[in-house]
Amino acid sequence: MRYFIEQALFLVLSRFFRFFGIKTARRLAAPMAYFFFYILPVRKKTVLENLAIAFPDKSSDERYQLAFNCYKSFAVSLVEILYMPSLTPEHMKKMVDCPNKELIVKSYNEGKGVILLSAHFGNWEYVAASVSLQIGIPFSVIVKPQSNPYVNNWMNRVRTQYINKVVPLGISIRNVYKELSSKNIVAMVADQRGPAEGLRVKFFGRDSAVYSGPAMLALKTSAPIIFGVAIRQADYSYEIVLQKIDQSNLPDDEEGKVRGLSQRHISFLESIIRQHPEQWFWMHKRWKY
Repeated sequence: MRYFIEQALFLVLSRFFRFFGIKTARRLAAPMAYFFFYILPVRKKTVLENLAIAFPDKSSDERYQLAFNCYKSFAVSLVEILYMPSLTPEHMKKMVDCPNKELIVKSYNEGKGVILLSAHFGNWEYVAASVSLQIGIPFSVIVKPQSNPYVNNWMNRVRTQYINKVVPLGISIRNVYKELSSKNIVAMVADQRGPAEGLRVKFFGRDSAVYSGPAMLALKTSAPIIFGVAIRQADYSYEIVLQKIDQSNLPDDEEGKVRGLSQRHISFLESIIRQHPEQWFWMHKRWKY
């Protein structure tokens, strides 16, 4: 029953925002953020704890304001995602500026596949949807299935409404390896907390659990890693910052290579978050262990 209720709410909100148009829908993001930050706090304690770890030099008042801005940013992203079924391919292209998208095309033409990483930053769903349209090459979007199957199906229909396809992550990286072996571009978010017993690298000065999959796949297949982050601009457009992660001069041993490469792409992400901290998704317990 809970899944049906969640699905109904999801569909109602999507139709509501699409009825009023994207400009009006975005204006509704601010009262949504106010409600879930002040009236019915959702993960507020977690956000403030994370910000205290990441920015110990900021005052509590500064972190509190930053936390609220994070809620506003996420509300905008949620509204935009719910609005996506109404976006034409041409509209989706115009939503995002990717100045050096030729970096992806050049890497793809090398014939080794491409690992395109992103993060829950700005509007992460726009990265794969827009850039694949701009370069005319479909992405294999690697997704972790959500607990609600109805919402999961809705999201996957949105992700595949243009030229991309969805590849379930499942319990292994076998599907991802298959896509890279076929010389495809695989796109995935790479900022989730990894398993407690897994790899740890430095993130905001603290040992943090991360998934080693991207680095392991890159080393095994020789595919390049490109990190792309969609930064929201004042006019609600997005500019993507792309960075090819250097794979040279890594340690000789396999474990050291995986750790070193993972540290490099996590450090790049940290540098972007420090510039625009309000646009990252601070609501998950990044430092749970």
